[in-house]
Amino acid sequence: MSSTADTQNDNANATATESSGKAVVDASVSEVWYLKPMTFAGRRIRIITQNFNGPCSFIAICNILILRGDLEILPPDRRTVSYDYLSQLVAEYLLGTSPDVDISAALSIMPYTLKGMDLNPVFADAHGFRPQARKDLDGGEGLELFSHANIPLVHGWLIDPLSPEYEAVQRAGDYDNSVNVVAEADHLTQGRLVVDVDEAGGSSSGTGDNSHTGKQSDAWTPEERTKVEDAISIRHFLNSTQSQLTYHGLFHLASALSPDTLSALFRGSHLSVLYKSAPTERHPNPTLYTLVTDQSFLREPSVVWEKFGDVDGQGAEFVDSDFIRSTPAGGDYAGETGESTLAAIEAQMARTHLSGSSEYLARRLQMEEDARAREIYRRRQDAIVQRQQREALAEAERQKKQKKKEGGCVIM
Repeated sequence: MSSTADTQNDNANATATESSGKAVVDASVSEVWYLKPMTFAGRRIRIITQNFNGPCSFIAICNILILRGDLEILPPDRRTVSYDYLSQLVAEYLLGTSPDVDISAALSIMPYTLKGMDLNPVFADAHGFRPQARKDLDGGEGLELFSHANIPLVHGWLIDPLSPEYEAVQRAGDYDNSVNVVAEADHLTQGRLVVDVDEAGGSSSGTGDNSHTGKQSDAWTPEERTKVEDAISIRHFLNSTQSQLTYHGLFHLASALSPDTLSALFRGSHLSVLYKSAPTERHPNPTLYTLVTDQSFLREPSVVWEKFGDVDGQGAEFVDSDFIRSTPAGGDYAGETGESTLAAIEAQMARTHLSGSSEYLARRLQMEEDARAREIYRRRQDAIVQRQQREALAEAERQKKQKKKEGGCVIM
């Protein structure tokens, strides 16, 4: 009886250990992303692609640093990267470029970028972002990470000064305050403001002298009436700009950004890489593009950038590394459906990463690539140190000869 119980306990412990180990491996594999080769500024590089729940903030930061040449993925032929590997590269870059600045806050926020960053855009400033009230999400330091990395953070969710909602939105200032104004006005009308505005398609149906608005409008103070009227205008603006981009904002970005610049674009609660091209003989007019990082285009070498020309993506056009209209070999643009492309990718992942012992193999291969990268960096660092030592010895020898020459005896 005792032997049977011991056996059952051993089996249970073994099962628990196996499940725990598998969970750790799953978590590790989920933080590994595929690399896609492309050409930028005459250099052959590899950008990081994003899976369906990938951390867009962290990937956008890394891709901008890669495009600028500030991060180098080693060895050059590697196919995947892990968060551990990339976070070390970013930390080394920040420490190397800001030696006299305390970047501890920026470094501490880096792990939170895996879950996304909750940004709060200012509706009258394309570069304006205010810290979130919820410090548990990013502590307000997320903006410092972009600042220390010298990455412009922009958005196109701008209110047109000529629009009827401008004054109300301007008073609210940013997204968080706008939501608060709507919530407070909705409370003032006992929960009818949001419902009425939604049902009326954004019309101002919440200010009438109706019994369903709770406190009647003729009993409101001037401040309360202004708050409700502002809330209706703000609600209409938010409803009509659900893509988090306006044409006023799009035109502003197109004219205000300098050619040949890379920025992190906030749009649709997502961060992407925005590039304003430099004028060339083939393309004399600078154009806005966003980097295509969706993993579903991993095997589409001609799909690299997406032309950024409207607020809802209806006129989207993919281009290659040379900004020439792409000719995809597969996917939605070649007769396949998004579902079939997704199924093919999932099948490939299942064969290489997510089936049985392949999970452990994938992680082991990733660790081997990281080890190869560390060895390459170590050799480079050793070479730098040796060169510096040789230069120091040569300089010391030169100074020694100079002193000997200057200190010779003079016979009178």
